[in-house]
Order: sequence, then structure tokens, then C-alpha cells
Amino acid sequence: MADRESWDYVIVGAGSAGCVLANRLSEDPAARVLLLEAGGEDTADEFRIPAAFPALFRTQWDWCYETVPQKHLDRPAYWPRGKVLGGCSSINAMIYIRGNRADYDGWRDAHGATGWGFADVLPYFARAEGNTRLGEPLHGTSGPLRVEDRVFTHELSHAWVESAGAWGMKRTEDFNGESQEGAGYYQVTCRNGRRWSTADAYLRPALDRPNLTVRTRAQATRVVLRGTRADGVSYLDAGEERTVHADAEVLLCGGAINSPQLLMLSGIGPAEHLREHGIDVVAHLPGVGDNLHDHPAAPVIWSTRDTSDLVDSATPFGMLRWKATRRGPLASNVGEAGGFLSTRDGLPAPDMQFHVAPTLFYDNGFREPSVPGFTSATTLVDVASRGRLRLRSAHPLWRPEIDPAYYTDPVDLDATLAGLRMLMEIGRSGPLARYLDRPFLPDRTDLDWSDPDSEALTEHVRRHTQTLYHPVGTCAMGSGEQAVVDPDLRVRGVEGLRVVDASVMPVVPRGNTNAPTIMVAEKAADLIRGRAPAKTA
Repeated sequence: MADRESWDYVIVGAGSAGCVLANRLSEDPAARVLLLEAGGEDTADEFRIPAAFPALFRTQWDWCYETVPQKHLDRPAYWPRGKVLGGCSSINAMIYIRGNRADYDGWRDAHGATGWGFADVLPYFARAEGNTRLGEPLHGTSGPLRVEDRVFTHELSHAWVESAGAWGMKRTEDFNGESQEGAGYYQVTCRNGRRWSTADAYLRPALDRPNLTVRTRAQATRVVLRGTRADGVSYLDAGEERTVHADAEVLLCGGAINSPQLLMLSGIGPAEHLREHGIDVVAHLPGVGDNLHDHPAAPVIWSTRDTSDLVDSATPFGMLRWKATRRGPLASNVGEAGGFLSTRDGLPAPDMQFHVAPTLFYDNGFREPSVPGFTSATTLVDVASRGRLRLRSAHPLWRPEIDPAYYTDPVDLDATLAGLRMLMEIGRSGPLARYLDRPFLPDRTDLDWSDPDSEALTEHVRRHTQTLYHPVGTCAMGSGEQAVVDPDLRVRGVEGLRVVDASVMPVVPRGNTNAPTIMVAEKAADLIRGRAPAKTA
């Protein structure tokens, strides 16, 4: 047909993975690539200023998802997800963590994800990375993703790291080195004090290529199938549905929520559930939407004395300083320091990550700070609980039903309680103690951070747990019956269709998930192009 629009590759989602694929696939001048993004461009100042990322939540650049009410929280949980070029890499806290080598060896050994062991994925982490301090053999220095030591670190973060050492945690200069354990400062995906998202690192350098087309405000509604082969994608353009075709492959990069939703809307997923919504079944894949899990976080917060708060810099002068120098408190990523450790003996790798921030940060930063404060938080990184995602409607604009099932496995709550007690002890150790005034939570004046009883601490967890923004697993790769994609990321039972994003991770890595998502896309680009796997130097 004369009006048929076709490309070799149609990529759905210009987030952390989609921007990587758009760049790597369009490196081949013979490959025609179309990138579709439901959101708009990342033009606001808040996308550049590291400390401003919470101001992007609940805006036009956020999908503003919400879970179903959680049995063990007595409420739903808000889940921000980037709806903008760069996706979550444009609204996250910029912490560069790869995870533990045990995570990737576990993908390979326990889930049949052949080719995804740590030795296999390390070259792709290095290929992506442009680290300004660390180098071979574990780090890359010339990759497009700038990774640097933060240009501003608050005195409270320094005090916490020293206090964690006094309490008993070892110091580390590299959470992505030979050993993940220890306390230290997070490296960030920034470039000279400015956020460096995948839109900056990968997409913009490729925009001048004539074989790459990017369309924003184009929300995909279904994968177009010809029999059991992906033929293209339908999407909304100013409310009108349009269809584009893929001569080679359709690549879903929508993340742990949007990718499984789009598969189910297209007839790929649990057959019984699809039929309930009147959707014709093309491929019965019971694992689509299952295995949903996330890193839950719970805070320990104090008001402070004899120090400053990051919010003190949220002034016109602070803005002018950042714009002129890319320095000062606005160059903070808020979650400046932290660490990894095990909450009980006998674990093969850490189950707990700490994040600390020199301000009051809870409820996703929506509570206006009323006093100067300091936040430390547990982040459970070895998660036993599993939930699922399901459609609420066959209409593509309806939000799916999201249930991460926080704390349904009691081991998760036990680890979180242990981690909170550790944070309380660190707060009483070393130089940090002199800055901490009193425990702070506006709805709990009776919680004693010095020695809370288990019942009070459990209630605190129920009231104040929030996402650490790391949902994964809903299109898990592997070789078992529940696997949605094979180790080449091809959707089982459908030709010409792959999923490339955090949804393919069978188990969430121990740590922040942006770097692992970028790694998945780097490796996927080689798989798609049929290139030999990358090797370490």
C-alpha cells in the first residue's frame, strides 16, 4: 500500500533501554529505526538539576501509577515512572549501581538465562560506562553514560559514612568493584554536576542520523500481529490511532508495567485472563505480568541541629549558582551516600542497601519539610515477595492493576526491621550523632529511635514503606514454563518480537536498577544485530 509506513525496527518506549537501542541499532546506516515515546521532550530545568528530581513526580512527565491497596501497608503505594524522553533515567536519583555478581549468576543458573552470568554482562556495563575516576578491568571510561563522583556532598553524608564505619561497616570506594559490601558515597550518572540521562547519553548524539525517526506523544495501543508474527505497532497520535510496520522486529521497551500491559492488550499472556477481557489469544504465556517485585524502602528520620538542609538551597540564588557553575547543593542527587550489608548470617550476598539524604525525604518527597532534617532508609534488595500485574480493561488507556505484594513473605519484613535497627544504631555512632536532634515523623511522636519495640517498628514500616522505584520481572527471561522471553529476549511463541527493559529481569538486582537496564539494552543490541558477544578487555 502506498501509505504503508514501515521501518526495520519499531521501538516502543524512549526510556533507559529504548534510547540505548535507538542509538545502537541506528549505528548501522542500512537499518531504518522508529522510536515511539508516549511522553514528551525533557525540556524543563528540573531534568537538568540533580536535586530537583522529586519536582517531576506527579507531573505531565510521570505515568503516576498506583498499586492496589497493599495488605501489609493498609494503603496503595504511589509508583512514579518516567513518561518522557529518557524515561526513568530522566526522573531518577541518578545512583549508579550495577548489582551483585551473584544476581547475574543467579539469572543464569536458577532461571536458565544462558549468556547472562556476571562474566557475560560485565563487558556491556563497561561498554556503556564513561567513568571519570574508576577504570579497567571492572569499569569503562569511554562509554556514552557519564558516571562521576558527585560534585557536591553535604557534611551530613560525610558524617553518616564515618559513623557507619564507627558502627562496624567497612569503607568502600566502589560499590561496583570486587566486593559490594560496605559504606560509602554513590557515584552518579551526571556530567559536571548536570543529570546525564539516556536521552543525553544515547539519543541526542543519534538524532542527526537520517535512518532514525523519533515520535513523541505516541502512546502504543497494541502490537500488530500477522498470525503469530509481530508486523508492527498501533499508537495514538493526537487521539487518532495510527499503525506503523516493522520489517525486521518490534522491540518493547516500556518497562515492568507498560511492556506486559501491551503484550496482554495484543493477545499475548495468560489465556484465561485475556478472555475475561474479550481479547483474542495469540500466544498463551502465563508468565506475562507475574513475578512482579520491587525494592521497598522504609525511613529513619531525624530533625537536625547545627547544620544545613538541602532545601535551604532551593532559592533563586541557589538556582543562579547552579546555572552558572553546576556546583553547590542543587548538584546533589539527594541520596548521596549509603551502603550494602547482610541483616543475618549465611547470606550469599547483601540483602540490605542503605540510602541517606541530608534533608527530610519520605512519602516520595511530597511532604513539605517543616524542620531541617536527615533521612536514612532501608532498601530491601533481596526480595522474596512476588506480586503480579493484570489488565483492568481491554482499553489501552486504562491503568493496569499493579500488585507488588509488599511483605507477603515474612522474611522481607524481618530483614527490613533488622535494617531499621541498624540505621538507628549508626545514628547514635560517631560524628553523625552530634547533628541529630530528635526522631522526626509528623504522625508518630511516640516512636523512640533509641529502642523501639517490635510492634511499634512494624507499624512504622506499614505506615511509611514506599517504592525505591525498581519494579522488575513481569516479562521474565529464562527457559522455564513461566519465562516470557528466551535468553535472546525473544517473546516465546511470537516471531519478530522482543522485550528489552527491566521487565525481563527474572530477579531484581541488588541495587538501583538503571545501570542494569542500560546493560540489558546494550547486550540486546548485539543479540538483535547478530554480533558476537562483547568480551572484557
